[in-house]
Amino acid sequence: MSLADDLPVRESIGVFVGVAGFDWLARGNAEPLKALLAGVFAGAIILTARLWWRKRQKH
Repeated sequence: MSLADDLPVRESIGVFVGVAGFDWLARGNAEPLKALLAGVFAGAIILTARLWWRKRQKH
């Protein structure tokens, strides 16, 4: 598998939509920058965990 197969695009988009939607419902306006940062951060954590897990499985 290549690195592109491990990229958590769907998960990152889901976090973005979830954070933006929650802000919109709770406050009446969405903060797209905050939602984007949360999505990127969550994606980075998921990618790191996937790579670590694959490396662990090979040993």
